[in-house]
Amino acid sequence: MSFTHVRLCLAWVFLSLAMPNTLIQLNQVSKSYPNNPNGGVGQINLRIQQGEFVAILGESGSGKTTLLKLIFGLLSPTEGEVLFQGQKILGPEEKLIPGNEHMKMIAQNFDLNTYAKVYDNIASMLSNTDLEGKKLNTLAIMQALRIDHLAERRAVELSGGEQQRVAIARALITKPQVLLLDEPFSQVDVLMRKQLRADLKRLSKELRTTMILVSHDPLDGLSLADTLLVLKQGELLQKGTPTELIDKPANAYVAKLLGAANIVPAEIANSYFGFQLAATEQLVVYPYECKLVETGIKASITQIHYQLAHNELELNVEGHVLHAQVPLGAYAIGDYVQLQFSNFRIVSN
Repeated sequence: MSFTHVRLCLAWVFLSLAMPNTLIQLNQVSKSYPNNPNGGVGQINLRIQQGEFVAILGESGSGKTTLLKLIFGLLSPTEGEVLFQGQKILGPEEKLIPGNEHMKMIAQNFDLNTYAKVYDNIASMLSNTDLEGKKLNTLAIMQALRIDHLAERRAVELSGGEQQRVAIARALITKPQVLLLDEPFSQVDVLMRKQLRADLKRLSKELRTTMILVSHDPLDGLSLADTLLVLKQGELLQKGTPTELIDKPANAYVAKLLGAANIVPAEIANSYFGFQLAATEQLVVYPYECKLVETGIKASITQIHYQLAHNELELNVEGHVLHAQVPLGAYAIGDYVQLQFSNFRIVSN
């Protein structure tokens, strides 16, 4: 083999490593329900890469779980196709046992053997052909998810957050290429939720497992995901990184969902804040971008929400309510303050 040939081969290897590896692809995928015309999803086009962490966000009934089930093969699309590594994912009408063998899905009910011990719940996912390897792998995944101290406890004795960790361990011990999580934090308290988020993010990178998360809480997606998908009534409104969606929301719905944004109509923005918006435009301002200044727009304080590191003020500007995140201080309902925006975005209605 010539030196030039070797260089070309190496260049191809490096190029292949640098190119994104599309693992899951949805082409014009729709799912409709005859008895529920407002349910399902419509015309979804999507590519998910190997090792990517994706969060599907939206209000209840937006189609999040439907999309997850379509990816896993628990539902068949009414139109379009779902591909895994270029091969069509078969739905329940085409496969005796629905679901893709390269994926694991954790539903909200966890699907544990409630009267079996934690160790046995996890170890039962592996065959008995290598008992020593089975033991080592089970102990390793329990340690990774911080549940090794629960090994001898029965699942029925655990809290919701602990059961969730056991369910994740059961799924990951089989080394799936894709882990699907449907509202994984719904039964987890605030302190454990923060730790579980950190563990999931760490494991997704360490194992190179593609993870797809469904949540109604945008903070789950913002803190975990590489890519966010925002659904509304079955329509994919926007896809992008957390930073992209926060900085450039496609519309007011996305901004409100992700950042509890203030949506200022053109009339208020033009009359009181000096903008020149068209009637079809609105101003998007996040609470942390509302600053109290010496000279600005006069606003009255109508509510005060005390937080650990800041206050959130509910302000009234000529009948329009705005929320401002401000430093801790002595504020009182009825006080007047001067308001200014440090940043803003303009979106269509």
